[in-house]
Amino acid sequence: MITSLSIENFALIEKLSIDFSEGFSVITGETGAGKSILLGALGLVLGKRADLSSLKNKDEKCIIEAHFHIQNYNLSSFFNDNDLDFEKDTIIRREIIPTGKSRAFINDTPVNLQVLQELSSYLLDIHSQHQTQELSDDIYQFQIIDAIASNSNLLVDYTSNLKMYKKLKSELKSKFEYLQSILKERDYNTFLLEELLSANLKIDEQEILESEFEKLNNVELIKESLSKAISISNNEQQGVIQNLKDIKNSIQKIANFSEEYTKLHERISSILIEFDDVENEMTQLAENIYSDPETLDTINQKLQLIYSLQKKHQVLTVNDLLIIQNDLDSKVVSIEILESDIEKVKHSIIKLETKLNELAISIHNNREKAIPVLTEKLSSILSQLGMSNARFQIELLQNDVFLNNGKDEIQFMFSANKGSDFGLIKKVASGGEMSRIMLAVKSILASYSQLPTLIFDEIDTGVSGEIALKMGDIMKKMSTSMQVFAITHLPQIAGKGQSHFKVFKYIKDNQTQSEIKKLDPNERVVEIAQMLSGNSVSQSALIHAKELLS
Repeated sequence: MITSLSIENFALIEKLSIDFSEGFSVITGETGAGKSILLGALGLVLGKRADLSSLKNKDEKCIIEAHFHIQNYNLSSFFNDNDLDFEKDTIIRREIIPTGKSRAFINDTPVNLQVLQELSSYLLDIHSQHQTQELSDDIYQFQIIDAIASNSNLLVDYTSNLKMYKKLKSELKSKFEYLQSILKERDYNTFLLEELLSANLKIDEQEILESEFEKLNNVELIKESLSKAISISNNEQQGVIQNLKDIKNSIQKIANFSEEYTKLHERISSILIEFDDVENEMTQLAENIYSDPETLDTINQKLQLIYSLQKKHQVLTVNDLLIIQNDLDSKVVSIEILESDIEKVKHSIIKLETKLNELAISIHNNREKAIPVLTEKLSSILSQLGMSNARFQIELLQNDVFLNNGKDEIQFMFSANKGSDFGLIKKVASGGEMSRIMLAVKSILASYSQLPTLIFDEIDTGVSGEIALKMGDIMKKMSTSMQVFAITHLPQIAGKGQSHFKVFKYIKDNQTQSEIKKLDPNERVVEIAQMLSGNSVSQSALIHAKELLS
C-alpha cells in the first residue's frame, strides 16, 4: 500500500507532502482543483514518460517521491532479479531536471523506466474514466476471466512455449527458403566444384609453376648466359678470379704499412672468397640446366587451366580459387545437413504444438468453469447497484491457430433490461451502466488479485442517489482486503470513506497553487455539506452530511 506521497515543483504544486492510511480513502475537490495533477504525479511514479511541461518552475528540478509498504506482497524475488535492495518500506522517486532529462530510483538505486513500470504493476492500479472502455476490449475481458480461472501459471507457461514455437517457425521458414535457393543452384555448383577439385589446386602453386615455366622456356638463354659468365670468371689470363688474385697480391705487399691497407686487403680477400663461391654455384646451375619439353608442356597446361579458372571466377590468385572451392563444397555438403536440420526443427515444432494444445485446452477448460462464476457474481453485484435485470452471455470460440493467450476468441455480450436482446457491451451499455459494471468487475477481481492499492478516478460518473451509496459500500468492502481510493464528486461516496482528503487551489504571491489536506471530522461534515448544497451551506445540508457520515 502507498503510505505517503511528496511532490515538489510539479504543475500547480510548489511543495506538498501527504500521508495515507489503509482502508478506504476518498479524495474530493472542485473541478480543476488539482485532482488530475495528483494522478499525473502518481503516473510518473508508475513509470510514465515525463516532459518539461510538468515543471512549475522551469529552472528547478521536479521531485516526486512515493513510499510503499510491500512486506506482505511476495515481491522479494522481483528485487533480487533486478539487483535491487528489498525494503519492506520501499521508496520510489522520480526526478525531472530543467534540461528535460528524467531519472528514476527504487530505494535510491537508479533504474530504467521498464523496471519501474514492472514494479508499479504490482503496487498500484489507477482506474481512470476512459479505462471503463476496456470492458469492450477482448484482452481485458480475458484478463477478468483468467484471474477468476487462476490461469496465471498456465498462461506464463503457454506464453513461453509460444515464443519458442514462433522462433522455431521463423527458423524453419529461413532454413527452407535457403534450401530452396541452394537446390536451384545445386547442379551448377556441383559442376563448378568438380571442375575446381579436378584442377587439384594448391596454395601458392601459381607462383611456383610460373617460375618453373620461365626456367624451362628459356633453357638455351640461361645456359648460354651462365657459360659466358663462368668463362669470364675462370679465364686463366684475364678472368675475374685471376684478376682479383692479382689485386689481392698487390695490396698484400703494402698491408703491413698501415691499418687502412690492412683493411683493404681483408675486403679484397672477402670479395675473392664470395666470388669464388658465386662461380661454383653458377657452375652447378649450368650443369643442372637441361631441356624438358614434356615437363614444360605439362606446366603450361596447368597454368592455362589456372588462368582460365581465375577468369571464370573473376579472381586473381589460386588462393582465391581455393576459397571459392571451399564455399562451393560447403554449399553442396550443407544440403544434406540442412535437410537433416529441417527435420529436427519440424520435430521440435510438432512437440511444441502438442504442448501448446495441451496448455490451450487447460486454459479453455478453466475459463469455461470461471464464466458462470463471473456472470453470477456480476449479476449479484449489479443487482445491488440498481441493475437487477442485467444479464451477461459470455461464449468462448475455439480457434485453429495459437493466439497470444490461448486458442480462444471471446464474445462478451450484455443485456441491461428484461426482454432485451444481448448485444456487444460497448453498444448497449450506457455510461452509467459501464461505470457500475466496471466497479463490479474490480470488486470481483479484488478477491483474486494481490494488488495492494486501487484508485478509482470518478468511477461514479453517471450515477447518483441510492446507487452511489451502494457503490460506496462496495468500494468500502473492497478496502478490507486492499487499499482503495475513490476520487469522487458524490457526497454519498465521500461519506463512506474512512479517510477524507480534499484537493483545493489558492493564490500565493499572485500564483495559483494546488494543495491537498486530510480533513478532520468537522471539516468532513462541512465538505460533504458543500458537495450537497454548494458553498452556501444550509443547516439541512449539514444534517444530511452528518447522516451520510454516520
